[in-house]
Amino acid sequence: MAVPTQLGQELFYEEIPDGKSVVVWEALHQNNPWLFIKINYSEWKILETNLPESADFVMKVLRNVQDLSKIRFQNNASYHLKTNLQFPPDFGLGSSSTLMTNLSEWAKIDAFLLNEKSLGGSGYDIAVAKEKSAVLYKNENGRKEVEKVKFSPNFKDELIFIHLNQKQDSREGIRLYRSKTKSPELIREFSDLTKQIFEYGDLEKFSQLMTLHEQKVSDFLQIETVKEKYFKNCPVFVKSLGAWGGDFVLSSKFPGYLEWFSGKGFSTVFQWSDLVN
Repeated sequence: MAVPTQLGQELFYEEIPDGKSVVVWEALHQNNPWLFIKINYSEWKILETNLPESADFVMKVLRNVQDLSKIRFQNNASYHLKTNLQFPPDFGLGSSSTLMTNLSEWAKIDAFLLNEKSLGGSGYDIAVAKEKSAVLYKNENGRKEVEKVKFSPNFKDELIFIHLNQKQDSREGIRLYRSKTKSPELIREFSDLTKQIFEYGDLEKFSQLMTLHEQKVSDFLQIETVKEKYFKNCPVFVKSLGAWGGDFVLSSKFPGYLEWFSGKGFSTVFQWSDLVN
């Protein structure tokens, strides 16, 4: 299960019929310049950039767009593409998934396929970005099932998100997950847990299920839970989100919670309504 956030990523584009086969790519973070790339896509060669590693990734994605699209990068037109990430880059609220989704809509291609070729991963974040809704998502042997749902628990005002002061590398998280063997029994177990989490309207039961889910993922990945790592003796549940082990965690309020988390070095705390759309 996943829910959409209020902030996302914008894509602006211009196609220029000049016969030069040039891509000018500008990426902004909260309207501030971050990345500039100039590419000759007839040879897929970077002509100019300020961040070579990031430029290599963008060029890889655009080459995948060319392979999948019937309308983009198929003649000698030039393109000016500009993205604007609406949240700080270390928040990890879907910078990759919103990029894949925006480019796919622009190029009229399958966002799931572009994501698989460019990043990998289950595609749950692509489903949320496409549907702009909470979803129940299943990907079993490449067969994807997406069910739009309404997830607005009556205890949502008791839930909080804590930023871990770091950005988890999604590709690293995907590699770790893919390196583990997943049995049909394990998949069913997590699917059943997800359904229970979605259906229960009680904070106490929700908290118990969050703790159980966190422990099962910890056992599967063979890494310690985020509570063991950062929040020992916390009186409530702490649940990892997204690429396991970074960005944000989910928890619930308790007396003095802001001071408690701040005392552990984590002072960036959001209410449910601050982040969730």
